Amino acid sequence: MKKIPQRTCLGCNTKKNKQELIRIVKNKEGNISIDKTGKKEGRGAYICDDIKCLEKVIKSKRLEKMLDTKIDNEIYEELRGVLIDK
Repeated sequence: MKKIPQRTCLGCNTKKNKQELIRIVKNKEGNISIDKTGKKEGRGAYICDDIKCLEKVIKSKRLEKMLDTKIDNEIYEELRGVLIDK
């Protein structure tokens, strides 16, 4: 039986299957992007498919701490768009 990778959501701190979470990546150049494939190169952070988790992450600045960089509001707005589309 193949093991399913587990990751922890930055918002609610629960472990879930990697495919159920949204991955945000910081590459070597320092660019932040949303990784829909889960295969982009760089440092990754995960959040649930829930707007409440995103709001917690924004308020606590946990994503900025995790990726060790300042994150523009454009990235957060793009994440909101991804969550609302689902």
